[in-house]
Amino acid sequence: MNIGFLGSGHITSSIIEGIFKSKLKIKKIYISPRNKLISKKISKRFKKVTIAINNQQVIDRSNWVFLAVTPQVGSKILSKLKFSKNKKIISLISTINLEKLKKYTKNKNISRVIPLPFIGMRKGPIIICPKNNQLKNFFKHLGKVIELKNEKTSKAFWSTSSFMASFYFLLNQTSNWLTSKGIKRKDAEDYTRELFLALSEDAINKNKNSLKQLVLESQTPGGTNAYVLNQLKKKKFYKVQQTVLNSIFKKF
Repeated sequence: MNIGFLGSGHITSSIIEGIFKSKLKIKKIYISPRNKLISKKISKRFKKVTIAINNQQVIDRSNWVFLAVTPQVGSKILSKLKFSKNKKIISLISTINLEKLKKYTKNKNISRVIPLPFIGMRKGPIIICPKNNQLKNFFKHLGKVIELKNEKTSKAFWSTSSFMASFYFLLNQTSNWLTSKGIKRKDAEDYTRELFLALSEDAINKNKNSLKQLVLESQTPGGTNAYVLNQLKKKKFYKVQQTVLNSIFKKF
């Protein structure tokens, strides 16, 4: 099978990297020449990747076409391109819904997928809407697949993916606090990375327990974890988080 990517940014390179780390059998990958620097870097790294002359050639030579452009670019170019009815289209565009995509491409064989940059490590959640066995069997090699029946619910997942920068900022602030106590920067960052990695892996390993249960299990009455949690609640730290999520949700 040949696949193609309209758009050659970070998410495209991450998906391609994940593909070649997996056991997926791909004959050829065509990428658009839009981002020349990234396109050349990807094609040099992977022999099966070819830079197409233009976006139409990507479509014509691919069985599956991934739309990996920004919403602004997608709105401008998709209606000008020709998609045959037998072409499978996978949209990675955040704010263009299925109805608009079908109108732009004149093709009903479209799915929306929400991958995150960690797909390059074959990790992280991958949202697929609507349910599609072919896509599920493909993406299960690249991360944890979650299928949705209702496209509207995908907006909530898009919203939560906006917390990556704030998560890293939390790690950075934690590390900065450690260095303020005289700890070397390298040791502070190593400790912080390992702490939050272990917490995440623990949550995965205990997936039979609800997250609410994990909150209860990780604290003892009068203990430090209980104290920090209560103080953050009093400062409305988590209410602010919910407010921000609602704001992002309204944008999609």
